[in-house]
Amino acid sequence: MTLAMKIKKGDTVQVITGKDRGKQGKVIEARPREHRVVVENIAMMKRHTRPRPVQGGGALGGQITPGGIIEKPAAIDVSNVMLVCPVCKKPTRVGTTVREIKGQQVKLRVCKKCNEEIDKGDHR
Repeated sequence: MTLAMKIKKGDTVQVITGKDRGKQGKVIEARPREHRVVVENIAMMKRHTRPRPVQGGGALGGQITPGGIIEKPAAIDVSNVMLVCPVCKKPTRVGTTVREIKGQQVKLRVCKKCNEEIDKGDHR
């Protein structure tokens, strides 16, 4: 059983453990099944790639993607990051609350420090 993650794509998070401790970045990708997130410019890894022809470019004289050493962010466990509240700008735990908006019950994320909503414009 996997629990729902409280961190989504586009959130600003702060790393709380590891070599990048204290750094903040934006979540590029959330992987709830793996319980991991990819944060820009955090946990950078080097990937050695060889030059390859671009798809649809044809076998003869087509375009080629360059090879070399490419740096890209690696996925880190969601337990190693903490959401930064957009209102109080501090790393915080996330709570949930249910509000009625336009006649529907909507579950919203809430900052545990300042008690403000994190998903201000996300509800429809």
